[in-house]
Amino acid sequence: MATALNRGLRSGIRLLANGAEASKPASRGFHATGVKRMGGHGNDAEYYLHAKHMYNLHRMKHQKLTAWTSVLGAVSIGVGVPVYAVIFQQKKASG
Repeated sequence: MATALNRGLRSGIRLLANGAEASKPASRGFHATGVKRMGGHGNDAEYYLHAKHMYNLHRMKHQKLTAWTSVLGAVSIGVGVPVYAVIFQQKKASG
């Protein structure tokens, strides 16, 4: 108990000593930190060379095959995982 009181007194004295800082008005709005630049030297072109043509889907090779394979994979995962979960749960509950 005495140590908590001692710490409280010390922090109060510190606040009084730094009176100019303690009297600053508090900001109640939202704020964010500054934007961090990657690299910071302004010469990041080598890291972004691929980005110009990265999403040119119309130039993709075997576009229809790739799209259908992606859709089929996503649907099979979306159906397979819940079916497996139900079977697993029923097996667990019965045994």
